[in-house]
Amino acid sequence: MALNFARSWSDPDLDQYRDTVVRFIENEMLPGDEAARQRGHVGHELWRKAGETGLLCTDLPEQWGGAGGDFRHEAVFYEEMARRSLNGMNASVHTIVAHYLLNHGTDEQRRRYLPRLVSGECVGAIAMTEPGAGSDLQGIRTRAERSGDGYRINGSKTFISNGYLAGLVLVVAKTDPTLGARGTSIFIVETADCPGYRVGRVLDKMGLKAQDTSELFFDDVQVPADQLLGGREGQGFFQLMADLPYERLIIGVTALAAMEGAYEATLAYVRDRQAFGQAVANFQNTRFKLAEIATEIRVGRAFIDRCVEDLVAGRLDTATASMAKLWGSEAQGRVVDACVQLFGGYGYMNEYLVARLYTDARIQRIYGGTSEIMKEVIARAL
Repeated sequence: MALNFARSWSDPDLDQYRDTVVRFIENEMLPGDEAARQRGHVGHELWRKAGETGLLCTDLPEQWGGAGGDFRHEAVFYEEMARRSLNGMNASVHTIVAHYLLNHGTDEQRRRYLPRLVSGECVGAIAMTEPGAGSDLQGIRTRAERSGDGYRINGSKTFISNGYLAGLVLVVAKTDPTLGARGTSIFIVETADCPGYRVGRVLDKMGLKAQDTSELFFDDVQVPADQLLGGREGQGFFQLMADLPYERLIIGVTALAAMEGAYEATLAYVRDRQAFGQAVANFQNTRFKLAEIATEIRVGRAFIDRCVEDLVAGRLDTATASMAKLWGSEAQGRVVDACVQLFGGYGYMNEYLVARLYTDARIQRIYGGTSEIMKEVIARAL
């Protein structure tokens, strides 16, 4: 059966915007995707083209260079990339960086950086995870110490999305290690001509091959005092926690879109593929598996759409967003695995979309907070 992928939160204007997004993806992203996978990044030119087309940070207010849209506009872009397994341009992390500046930065910081993020002139990254600190952000060891009229940053970060191409990195660091969470701050680091800043390896990952996930090193990186996000020390942990519903819903949105992409590809394949003198789609096992997948997607669509509507209305809480992230990422793993099985041996070949969707799906249960962390967050709200 063909699924109706209509979103309850869409409208004619958003449908028209989706057409623009699809044209950009098919004309500018798809042709270069294989080359990006081989080299491990999409390059700066694609980011600038996306900015020129008006696809970046679309939910920022016009006064800061944005389009004045809302989360639904962002969701359209994320969905259309996810359903095609196009992940080299991590626009969601880029937008999250913009939201930290929008929600927590000073007016001068907003004025200086937001238009550059919107235009794609500057690629954004956020450096939280360290070799010894993943989900436990209170365990970070990167230090930012007062030095003259600013701060001196020392430490290392890993698994940083957009790390290789980033022109602006939000660095989570300890300003007072004795205060726990209250001793954490976020610093704005411009990477161009920045002494002591170094990009390490573009990491060789199981999936997300076109995504420049990198190591970052900070050796006596000097930043002015006005590069402290929001202008006050000790606010970093609270700034990180404040935007969790936004960040986690993005993962739920992309998970469902990837499921839809896998379902469509599988449906087309089993209808065309012949075995024992008939289409694979005619076998009862195939029909039953597709029925299960279609049901899971339809049920998930109702929940994720409700979360999108709640976020736009300002009422999505952290526990519900964590449910969207938990359910979406776990369901994505189940659905895409079932689709690979229906493809048979061809599902294991990287030239097929379903194989790329399969390897890309695994990280969804880890980044943005593991499934285990999501369960803890939800349990605490019961």
